[in-house]
Amino acid sequence: MMITSYLLLEDQEKQEKEEWVEFADQEKFDFEAIHKEKTQAMLDYNSNLQSSYEGLDEIDGLRRKRSRGAVNSAMVVAASEMIEKGGSIEASSKQSSGSSVSHQRRLWVKDRSKDWWDKCTSPDYPESEFKRWFRMGKATFELICDELKVVVAKENTMLRAAIPIDQRVAVCIYRLATGEPLRLVSKRFGLGISTCHKIVLDVCAAIRSVLMPKYLQWPDEDSLRQIKEEFESISGIPNVVGSMYTTHIPIIAPKVSVAAYFNKRHTERNQKTSYSITVQGVVDPRGVFSDVCIGWP
Repeated sequence: MMITSYLLLEDQEKQEKEEWVEFADQEKFDFEAIHKEKTQAMLDYNSNLQSSYEGLDEIDGLRRKRSRGAVNSAMVVAASEMIEKGGSIEASSKQSSGSSVSHQRRLWVKDRSKDWWDKCTSPDYPESEFKRWFRMGKATFELICDELKVVVAKENTMLRAAIPIDQRVAVCIYRLATGEPLRLVSKRFGLGISTCHKIVLDVCAAIRSVLMPKYLQWPDEDSLRQIKEEFESISGIPNVVGSMYTTHIPIIAPKVSVAAYFNKRHTERNQKTSYSITVQGVVDPRGVFSDVCIGWP
């Protein structure tokens, strides 16, 4: 009885295994068939798409040929009309090239208002107003311009005209006389902020190299004798050769030796960190500088 049951179980297991193999083979066959159908459909779609692209290319080619033909015909008609009117294509090309060469290139400088500076340079501008802005008269200003002409002058370029000498000197003197920020200086003179900054540095360097050796000199023996007499007549004190004064000029913190320029008094008074540099000047009885020393605070 047990043997019979065991044999029946084996037959049943074998039958189930055969059915499972047959089912797996059928699924594999169905999957391959579906895959072949999809692949064929994709190939058909690709071929149809390629043929449509080729048709579009042919249409574009025909359109280009037609447009070229239309342009050529228009050129022929235009050329014939020019010939009939007595002109020639060669003459017209020369004329167009000549006009392009003669056409001046536009300046790339931004257009800014210079009304204020134009008023200052006008002959009828009051001398008092000029001294108010530049701390000097027109004659002194013209003298400085003449002295710095060789060093400060710039040449015109193909891109823009050079800034005049008097305007360059005026930018620097106005900046030094009023202490206004470069943003306001640029609006006054109708120049860019960076341009004003460079002009101030250039003119200051020119003053240092040209004017200071010529006008800022320690007096000789004859001049010292005269200065002593003038000071004695004013104050009654003998043997005075100059009036000295030292002051602090606020500066931006330098990159080197920052601690040496720290101003403790200004920091405590202004409630913020301040840096300065000392300027010591010596003047004669007429207020003309005879010596200047710039150093640490």
